[in-house]
Amino acid sequence: MTIVLPVVGLLVIIGLWWLATIVFGIESFLVPSPADVVSSFAELPGYLLEQSLVTLGETVLGFLLSIVVGVPLALLIVGSKVLERMFYPLLVALNAVPKVAIAPIFVVWFGFGIESKVLLIVLVCVFPVVISTASGMKSTPHELVELLRSLDATRRQEFFKLRFLYALPQVFVGLKVAISLAVIGAVIAEFIGARAGLGYVISQSGASADTSLAFAAMSLLAIMSITLFYGIAYIERKALPWAEEHREVV
Repeated sequence: MTIVLPVVGLLVIIGLWWLATIVFGIESFLVPSPADVVSSFAELPGYLLEQSLVTLGETVLGFLLSIVVGVPLALLIVGSKVLERMFYPLLVALNAVPKVAIAPIFVVWFGFGIESKVLLIVLVCVFPVVISTASGMKSTPHELVELLRSLDATRRQEFFKLRFLYALPQVFVGLKVAISLAVIGAVIAEFIGARAGLGYVISQSGASADTSLAFAAMSLLAIMSITLFYGIAYIERKALPWAEEHREVV
C-alpha cells in the first residue's frame, strides 16, 4: 500500500490532465498532453539524461557542502550564547533574501561554471540544516543532561554523546527539507546563468515555446527530487532505527 497509493494518485492526476487537454481543446504549445511529454522523452532521451546528470551533480554537491557548513555552525551556535546572538539574526536575514536576486550576483562573481550553482544551493540549504540541528540539540531533556553531568562527563562528551545523538532525528528532518530545496536552488541557478542542466532546458524550451520538452524536464526534476528525498529517508531509517516515532510522515 505504501507504493500503490502514490502510484494510483499519480495515475489519477495524469488522467485528469489528459482529459482536460482533450475536453477543453487546449493547444499543445500551451499545455501539452501526457502523450506529447512522453514523445519529448522518446525524441531526446540521451540529451535529457545528460542534462539531468548535470543538475543532479550540482544538487548533491551543494547539499553535501551545506551539511559540512551547516552542522558545525549549528554546534557553534548551540555551544555559545555569544555566537548565537551574533550570527543567528544574520542567518535569519540571509534566509529572507530572495535567492533569485542573489543568483545573478553569484554569476558575476563566479561565472557560468558549477561554482555559482553550488554556492546558491548551499545558500538555500544551509538554513534548514542549521535550524534543525540547533533545535534538536536544544531539545535535549534537562534530566538527561543532569544525569550525564553527575557522572563527571566532560562538556565535549555531553555535547557529542548526548545532545548531538538526541538531535539526530531533527537533523534528518532538516536534511529532508534541504534536499528538496537543493533541487529548487539548482534550477534557479540554471535559469539565471547556465549552459547545461534541466533548468537551462526549461528556460530554453520556454523561449522556443516547446512546452512538451519543458514538461519533460520538469517531470525529471520531480523524479529527481522524490528519489533524493526518499534516499535521505532510507538512510535515516537505517542510521536511526530507534527514532521510529519521529518518522510518521514518511
